[in-house]
Amino acid sequence: MDKTKKSIETDDRYEIRLSGSGGQGMVLAGMILAEAVGINDGKNVVQTQSYGPEARGGASRSDVVVSSKEIFYPKTIKLDLLLCLTQEACDTYYQALKEDGVLIVDSGLVTQLPAREVHAFPFTQLARERIGTPVVANIIALGTIASLTKIVTKKGLLEVVQRRAPKGTEEKNLQALEIGFELARKKRARKSH
Repeated sequence: MDKTKKSIETDDRYEIRLSGSGGQGMVLAGMILAEAVGINDGKNVVQTQSYGPEARGGASRSDVVVSSKEIFYPKTIKLDLLLCLTQEACDTYYQALKEDGVLIVDSGLVTQLPAREVHAFPFTQLARERIGTPVVANIIALGTIASLTKIVTKKGLLEVVQRRAPKGTEEKNLQALEIGFELARKKRARKSH
């Protein structure tokens, strides 16, 4: 079974950490994911966040716990999925990942990888090249996560990105989300050949 297909229906609890540095939008991405899962998809969800010593440039992470049942403990215990947009985030958090957990990294920014299966995508590079700004790399990553894991519906995510994106950036963020879904589709197509 493909580890990325692990469904919330088979697990009581699914723990996700979105990590990077301040300014990469990890907290916004976590809020968008949690809102899409909780409000739009009707699952139980808790989102928490942590910043490093400096808001911009320091370590930043957003944790999302999803369950089909009541969540009694709001913090992550052992991660099912870890997204790392910086090398520092990968070095700091990958040991919190379950042995069969899913590790997704930005291939342009995380080059020293742990000895395990890694899903590497050029999130920041694609954001720059296709949308003209690196700030939507977080939304590209969200689209990829949603498509690979099915933890949240595309429809739910699209609605929340439309609502939560900073005013005037909605179109770029929706475009970024589509790029993320496209990345995951291409990865699945390569795996099936």
